[in-house]
Amino acid sequence: MAAGRPTIADVARVAQVSPSTASVVFSGKASVTDATRARVLEAAASLGYTGPDPRAASLRRGSSGIVGVVFEEHLGAAFRDPIKAVMMDGLAEGVSPLGAGLLLLRDDAGISPDVDGSGAGAAHPAQSAPSLRSAPVDAVVLVGCSGRLADSLEAVRGRGIPVVVIEGDAGPGIPRVELDNREAQRHAARHLRSLGHENVVLLTLPFDARRWRGWVAPDDSRVPVVDVTRERLAGARDVFPAVRVYAAGGSLIDEGLAAGRSILSDAHNRPTAVIAQSDLLAAGVVRAAEELGLSVPADVSVTGFDGITVDGFAPYELTTLVQPAAEKGRAAGTIVTRMIEGLDAASISFTCTFRQGNTTGPPPG
Repeated sequence: MAAGRPTIADVARVAQVSPSTASVVFSGKASVTDATRARVLEAAASLGYTGPDPRAASLRRGSSGIVGVVFEEHLGAAFRDPIKAVMMDGLAEGVSPLGAGLLLLRDDAGISPDVDGSGAGAAHPAQSAPSLRSAPVDAVVLVGCSGRLADSLEAVRGRGIPVVVIEGDAGPGIPRVELDNREAQRHAARHLRSLGHENVVLLTLPFDARRWRGWVAPDDSRVPVVDVTRERLAGARDVFPAVRVYAAGGSLIDEGLAAGRSILSDAHNRPTAVIAQSDLLAAGVVRAAEELGLSVPADVSVTGFDGITVDGFAPYELTTLVQPAAEKGRAAGTIVTRMIEGLDAASISFTCTFRQGNTTGPPPG
């Protein structure tokens, strides 16, 4: 046997079969007798051979067997969001026909380490990490697509790598998995208006990569660069044009709690309802209301967005918009699979379902 890692040829020689027969045992692409399979596996075990070198297989296929995934936010915050976790499960299922794995990537703008998971890190270069420009991937899934990804995205397209975007716009020719964010948020706002609410505050997801927190001035002309934030903001303003806006640093209960303390602390101008752009933010607002001795919904109504189960939230059941997170991920994986196979792939749109819970009611008398 040659020095170094044992090869399939070494296994074939010890098992006294041809290299092609030994290869078939590991690939499963053709049938062999049970006796032959047992002899090959026994020979492999004796040599310490664990299977074909995936790098060699990738070279033969002309592909890496990897689909890159890029988030708008720091991974520490992304994976504390149940919606993102469920969506990733769906994505993994969607690419399973390819036998591909998922690789989490940064874009070339980079995000600094985020020790508390809040997503508040500053942009900085991180040259040592695999990037959207350089990673050996067969396709890329963008979870959102802000302007800071534009340059890196052009480099990816220049390499001829298929790209699909979940809830974002990467330009013409790139298929999208879309959610009716504006109409869904409009539905929640209409629900509050039908109950009689007028003094309403909108608690948004992050406006930009810096993830600053605080009140958005009425004359602030900035437009959120994050597609989801922008669309849900527009939906609320369709019903409440003068709605007051407070920006959170991420979709986390702690972010909602901190924001809720600020929003509800002014007894002279306290809103009768808060529209939160995620269920986690909404749960934090409810906790803030409890801290201040307020009753939900008698003193303040709260709506969320996502339709997740918030642990330890009983006896509350959020009034929210339920989105099909797993289906979104699965659809992105299906689009990627079709593109890699050279087939046409169209954008797909999903619709949220309004679910009324016990966190909304008429404004206080």
